[in-house]
Amino acid sequence: MPGNRAVIYKGPGSVAVETIDYPALELKDGPGVNPANVGRQIPHGAILKVVATNICGSDQHMVRGRTTAPPGLALGHEITGEVVEVGRDVEFIKVGDLVSVPFNIACGRCVNCKEGKTGVCLNVNPDRPGSAYGYVDMGGWVGGQAEYALVPYADWNLLRFPDKAQALEKIRDLAMLADIFPTGYHGAVTAGVGTGSTVYVAGAGPVGLAAATAAFLLGAAVVIVADLQKERLDQARSFGCETIDVSQGDPKDQIEHILGEPEVDCAIDAVGFEAHGHGSDAQAERPATVLNTVMDVTRAGGAVGIPGLYVTGDPGAGDEAAKTGSLSIRLGLGWAKSLAFTTGQCPVMRYNRQLMQAILHDRTQIAKNVNATVISLDEAPTGYAEFDHGAARKYVLDPHGLIK
Repeated sequence: MPGNRAVIYKGPGSVAVETIDYPALELKDGPGVNPANVGRQIPHGAILKVVATNICGSDQHMVRGRTTAPPGLALGHEITGEVVEVGRDVEFIKVGDLVSVPFNIACGRCVNCKEGKTGVCLNVNPDRPGSAYGYVDMGGWVGGQAEYALVPYADWNLLRFPDKAQALEKIRDLAMLADIFPTGYHGAVTAGVGTGSTVYVAGAGPVGLAAATAAFLLGAAVVIVADLQKERLDQARSFGCETIDVSQGDPKDQIEHILGEPEVDCAIDAVGFEAHGHGSDAQAERPATVLNTVMDVTRAGGAVGIPGLYVTGDPGAGDEAAKTGSLSIRLGLGWAKSLAFTTGQCPVMRYNRQLMQAILHDRTQIAKNVNATVISLDEAPTGYAEFDHGAARKYVLDPHGLIK
């Protein structure tokens, strides 16, 4: 068997590229693997040669030490690859197929999967509903920031690209289908974005930029992106967004300056639990700030999409309540305005085929909008460090040097 080099979480602030076992059609013991999953047979699985695998802001939360992720965990849940082996129960996926892997691991058999709620599959994670590759409390499935990766329930989970040569030409864009593009799109859809909408997107990281891209794809008239980082705001302006620097004051005042009124039709929280305050409070961590702001700036009867990550365990939180995910949100305000809220993992399979078609037929330029930047697997530690310092880039790892 060939080796399998992967990005490993070593502890707060540290990752390294190390050699791990080549994937097998069996889930073995290791960091973060629930004992109930050890020895699980995967005859329905496929092994991929990874063509592209991205660094995600959700990975960064773990690397900062802000979750209960164990050292030794192989990271990475945004995977695009070529099938090199299939289990005996795989019927439709073939060796040689180029595929996108939804970051949600789903069985296709439980009631949630059958209802399209693949982000909360009931059969793949003994800890809780929902699972993902290389992620804390998600069952222990090995991460895909590696040379090779295992995907269970391959016929159900994998999205095959119809033309391999065409897909390789657009691989930077198609690599975004595993997570951030569907996640941003889910945020926009659940916020009710449609033709002529005015939209507020909190956060100009990759998911925020993907949400802004999705809002334009859905017909928004104005997309306002808010952040603290100048470079990220510049990236948002590069494809037509209005921008707000929240360090300069209340977003509501700045929205009024742009729109002539202080509210928008739809709002999206693409920040999550490591949010900072606004104005003079911008350098302090205030985990409920964005949730309260999106309620404040959304018109009565509107909706809020929340693709930003919130956790049940945050050892680095500033107060005891926040360490268990208890935040001081103004639910009364949201209730009084009859706002609708949607939270949780994006069910990627609900959107990825349609977004693939939009990419293949040149209806969107997601890689350009998120500033996709290809680096080698060995450069992953540098990519993590630069991303942590606010680089306006979406880092795409190229383990085999296949991206031209």
